[in-house]
Amino acid sequence: MKIQSILNKGIEILQKNKIPNPRLDGEILLSSSIKKDKTHIILNYEELLTLKQLNKFKSLIERRKKGEPIAYLLKKKDFWNNEFYINKDVLIPRPDTELIIEQVLKISSKESQLQVLDIGTGSGCILLSILKERPNFYGTGIDISKKCINVSKFNANKLHLTNRTRFIYSSVDNFKIGKYDIIVSNPPYIELLNLKYLERDVVNFEPKLALSGGLDGFSKIRIVINKASNLIKKKGKFILEIGFNQKNKVKEILKKEGFYINKSIKDYGNNDRCIISTKI
Repeated sequence: MKIQSILNKGIEILQKNKIPNPRLDGEILLSSSIKKDKTHIILNYEELLTLKQLNKFKSLIERRKKGEPIAYLLKKKDFWNNEFYINKDVLIPRPDTELIIEQVLKISSKESQLQVLDIGTGSGCILLSILKERPNFYGTGIDISKKCINVSKFNANKLHLTNRTRFIYSSVDNFKIGKYDIIVSNPPYIELLNLKYLERDVVNFEPKLALSGGLDGFSKIRIVINKASNLIKKKGKFILEIGFNQKNKVKEILKKEGFYINKSIKDYGNNDRCIISTKI
């Protein structure tokens, strides 16, 4: 079968199953199946595919039509300036989370030698992106999931950062190692009852552990802030990702734990997404 025919068939299946951006997804999955870029597909519609390529594409389309995210199908996701290995054990990195990297770069210089802690590191994408930009930083990532720690270690190796990182399998409650100049975290912050209203790509496939913030959405945030208060150096910076409606409550919790609020940052959808604070 030719590229154009199989691509159109794939797009049609995705459309019938109400998958957003069926053409784009079809092209991405076909590119992966034949190990060529999208330009090759567009310029070679008449090219015949092998049986192996056809079967690979059909298998990916079958999975995508059920809502499985592209990042899990391809086992990779671009974030900041790098490509990260991703699997179903970790949350898929979002563009809004790149705000954390931007803020760290604004408050530090290339020459500074700082210790960074990432609480709930997942794939390691936040910590490793920061270390790539700051060659004298050292980073520690912790996560309650051993599988996440394996993924973050893999990504550190992929990005040649193993000599400046350590990833530790630990709950934030039990973690007592070191004092840090900068702490970053993207904790689970979605209310338990709201999980079912998320897009099916998210709710059916991404790890609940990385999404659920308990009944009120603040249970994990409270723990992270409380622990960060003990682990951060005086005048250290704490950069926290939050839900769109959580700014005022999170500010209250931070103040109670001895943090001065520097500013809050809006994401690309104009929602409150990040709070930058300093340990007093």
